[in-house]
Amino acid sequence: MRVSRLMLVTLRDDPAEAEIPSHKLLLRAGYIRRLSPGIYAYLPLLWRVLRKVSAIVREELDATGALETLLPQLQPAELWQRSGRWAGYTAGEGIMFHLQDRQGRKLGLGPTHEEVITALAADLLRSYRQLPVNLYQIQTKFRDEIRPRFGLMRGREFIMKDGYSFHADEASLRETYAAMDQAYRRIFSRCGLRAVAVEADSGAIGGSASQEFMVTADAGEDLILASPDGSYAANQERAVSLAPEAVPLPGGARADGQGEPLATPGQASIEDLCAGHGFAPSQTVKVLLLLARFEAGLVQPVLVSLRGDQQLNEVKLANALTARLGGDHGALLAVAPLARETVRDWAVPLGLEAIPFGAIGPHLADAVLAAGGSAGAAAPPGGSKPALGRAFLRLADHTAAELPAFVCGANAADTHLVGASWGTLAPRPETLDLRAAQPGDRCQHDPSQQLEASRGIEVGHIFQLGRKYSSALGATFTNEAGTDEPLWMGCYGIGVSRLAQAAVEQHHDANGICWPTAIAPFEVIVVIANAADDGQRTLGEQLYADLQAAGIEALLDDRGERAGVKFKDADLLGIPWRVVVGRGAAEGQVELVQRSGSHKQELATSAVVDMLLGRLAVERAGVAT
Repeated sequence: MRVSRLMLVTLRDDPAEAEIPSHKLLLRAGYIRRLSPGIYAYLPLLWRVLRKVSAIVREELDATGALETLLPQLQPAELWQRSGRWAGYTAGEGIMFHLQDRQGRKLGLGPTHEEVITALAADLLRSYRQLPVNLYQIQTKFRDEIRPRFGLMRGREFIMKDGYSFHADEASLRETYAAMDQAYRRIFSRCGLRAVAVEADSGAIGGSASQEFMVTADAGEDLILASPDGSYAANQERAVSLAPEAVPLPGGARADGQGEPLATPGQASIEDLCAGHGFAPSQTVKVLLLLARFEAGLVQPVLVSLRGDQQLNEVKLANALTARLGGDHGALLAVAPLARETVRDWAVPLGLEAIPFGAIGPHLADAVLAAGGSAGAAAPPGGSKPALGRAFLRLADHTAAELPAFVCGANAADTHLVGASWGTLAPRPETLDLRAAQPGDRCQHDPSQQLEASRGIEVGHIFQLGRKYSSALGATFTNEAGTDEPLWMGCYGIGVSRLAQAAVEQHHDANGICWPTAIAPFEVIVVIANAADDGQRTLGEQLYADLQAAGIEALLDDRGERAGVKFKDADLLGIPWRVVVGRGAAEGQVELVQRSGSHKQELATSAVVDMLLGRLAVERAGVAT
């Protein structure tokens, strides 16, 4: 390929739309071009990268016995309604693009394919003798991101490898899950990426177990918490830890356990309360009032008690709400905190305007809900008329539930209680892990170690789905005993286009991209310093032909630009090796430059091909560095 025919347009300045290095570099180097927010064209150079990533994915998955297929991108709403995910993916902040055809049938533009593949399995897999089966596809996916950002990292259209396996029992599922874990590790290593596997939340996909693969990078959106010994790593959404020990409350619980009233005017936050009276945050219980909205119309008030020095993990809370209420009321659509700022939007229409914000205690009575949701009540903005739950769902994090005595709101304006205790002031709520683990927390498996933080870009996710989809969609098989039972199922995804940008995020310097050789668009770029010089041009053309004949992917910069422009563009493009044909051409000498580290050496033209063949044989293996 010749640069003069590449339709290459490079930029010297960072585009205003780009926020992170990889996004800036892909735009500047002419790999991608934005058409609208979250929608990018893959230009020829990046398409070569994506084809190489896809080839590595195919090789590794095919080696496990997985079979490639291609599924429709338009999906009937009825399948998603049967699985219970249609409302969650289309209502409110749902991410599915959806439409109606000319017959009025509802369709979704596939963000993922669990429903489609399970429906096919229901038709095609009838006996245990056909199992296990592992299918995958590499295809464009669509998600209506609220805030597309970071280029290919969070787009509305992207390339993904998604795979699905079907099994006769859980043991077989676990075996394939383990095989995919190892295949994924090989894929990322071959692509030249340093990736770490972490425990993860299953999210809207669901399932009993899941694991994310994170490319470590400062610009990563996800926070990874890991133990120094390497035996534990998790996304913060899933991470567990031991919280710091609470500071005992002087005087302990008061005699009646109800606590002594304390005037706290203007002290509505934990910070102000502690600063005004010398309390430690860990001596306090903060009570969060939230409203959970479900698909069937229920708006459930929730009281969550946390120790004052801890933060709520919203993912853990959403999982708890789904487990307790989702079966009867459909998908959880949103969880909104109720506070002074939102009282006009939520509390007044629901009849809750009398709640003493800033002084709510865990003993807030269900009676405050009795007058809410009257027939004339207005709906919250953007929502239909709610059916208000008549009792709080009361939950407490372990750190709050374990306090023998604490300070909390008195359910009266500008008043708190000192020395309250569970069982007397209020029954101890249902207790579970609701806090967000933090860097510096003690590790559960070894309290002598503390969790360390790093940032990561998610490039892969594998799930043990169990029977969630097969049960919902009637995908059953006949077992050895001759009875029908639902299929066991796994799900395995890799963000192919995201992986390509993650490689840039992990491999770049001040001058541009430094592609790992295994996924670089070309392995070598031959730069003719002065295209007007007949000797340089002739030698450059000969080297270019020799490299191609030897099976080396070569790019020839034959443009009439100044040498400095070509060198800057070569650095920006990130091709692993550069052969410069310059003034030494008359003596048969060229300069060989390794892009990573910018190591240079002069050598005879006759030695170039053999030298590169030797180096590339190692680099093509793509072991992460």
